[in-house]
Amino acid sequence: MRGLMAILALGAGSLLAVGEPAGSIDDVIESEMPASGVPGLAYAVVADGRLESAGARGVLTLGGDTKVTPDTPFLTGSISKSFTALAIMQLVEAGTVDLDAGVEVYLDGFSGRPAGAITLRELLSHTSGFSTLQGNTSFTDDTGGTDELAWRVDRLAGLTPAAAPGATWEYSNANYEILGRVVEVVGGDEFQSYIAEHILEPVGMTHSFVADGQVHESMATGHRPWFGGMQPLADNRMPRGTAPQGGVVASAADLARYLAMMMNGRDDVLSAQGKSLMMRPASAASPFYGLGWFVDSGDGTVWHSGSSPGYESLATMVPAANTGVVVLVNGGSGMGFGETSRLRDGITAAALGIDQADEEPRLPRQVLFAALVLLPIAYLLCMIWAWRHRVELRAKSGAAGLFSLWFPLFTTLAAAWIILDLVPRLVGSPLRTISLFQPDLGVVLVAAAVTGVLWAVFRLGVAYTARFGQGAAGPAEGRSTTRRRARHPARANQVVR
Repeated sequence: MRGLMAILALGAGSLLAVGEPAGSIDDVIESEMPASGVPGLAYAVVADGRLESAGARGVLTLGGDTKVTPDTPFLTGSISKSFTALAIMQLVEAGTVDLDAGVEVYLDGFSGRPAGAITLRELLSHTSGFSTLQGNTSFTDDTGGTDELAWRVDRLAGLTPAAAPGATWEYSNANYEILGRVVEVVGGDEFQSYIAEHILEPVGMTHSFVADGQVHESMATGHRPWFGGMQPLADNRMPRGTAPQGGVVASAADLARYLAMMMNGRDDVLSAQGKSLMMRPASAASPFYGLGWFVDSGDGTVWHSGSSPGYESLATMVPAANTGVVVLVNGGSGMGFGETSRLRDGITAAALGIDQADEEPRLPRQVLFAALVLLPIAYLLCMIWAWRHRVELRAKSGAAGLFSLWFPLFTTLAAAWIILDLVPRLVGSPLRTISLFQPDLGVVLVAAAVTGVLWAVFRLGVAYTARFGQGAAGPAEGRSTTRRRARHPARANQVVR
């Protein structure tokens, strides 16, 4: 279920795998943008350490006429984690934080708590022990206040990590919310203001900002999948509390400048040594993630994808070649319908002059989604069938009859538990978070679980309604027919003849 896994923001994987030639950027856009369903996209390419080219297609909002440009701000999703990591590294180089100190040193709420000993390095590299599910569980919480990040992190302080710190790698948004709060407390300013002053402005990112809970009309509007199409978000208000893990809003051209800075080998926003540390594996437990960036030592790429409700993104660097590319779209992927990975990967491969990795066909996921849509309808039809065959249902008796009546209830209850609880746990996202990213999938999952149980209960109700108070005489229809014949023996004899 690829659409669900997109919530984890793990993105595209290795782009340098053997596959088909990507063609030109325009070729990719012409072939993949219609299938993706996104209303608009923007991209920018870095070559020889500078912004070489940029382009855009489509509109800010479905049905509107305002065109996307390379300077249009998009929500970048988890690419934002690299900004938070950069801010922490600035504080390290300023001597105000230590990567190997426990978070309780900087945040009093963690003192004496199970998560207090987790180091900043472990948070940065997703080896803290916090799980994907723990990081996504409070994704929809939004107080609307300027203290929202502090409130969310106070809640995280009370959690017991799912694994021992430093032992395993697991992607978790919780890590970067905590780091964002460290930036606020140690940096002495709100996260939004710190990032603007210490990163966006020095890099020259003039069309970028950090989510502040306000509506920004200049932004591209996000669109979420809705039964084969796209549905725009009500507005582009972005919560403050999730800013450190997914709330940097930036244009493609600005992000290209950011990538160029990361690869320039100079001491500026951060030392060259500090940038290099961010872009190599953080530890033995984190062989493919550095400090805020995914790292592929095999092909030399450093990258991060982003997936937020209504937006998806991909930023890729090849530091050895001083090249990179950014792709931003204002549409979220559905299950088989409206997926954007081929579009983002294709543009990236074309810009870097490499072959695009082979992708799994969309058809199996489309068939699965269609089956989920049809399942509630099938259950409703089964209810009609049960009513029309109520005489047969009411006639069931004995052990075999009881089994056939009650077994569907247990199976549909088990299926409901799998759909509503087990599957979300396996993919690391509660159902409400799944619904936030893919509202159509959320609807069909709930509908399938609920209608299945309703069918089983309705079937039992039909079978037992006429039995109450009737003893063992048999179906109600049979007994009423016997009584009518007893009152009219002549008519009964005529029927026999």
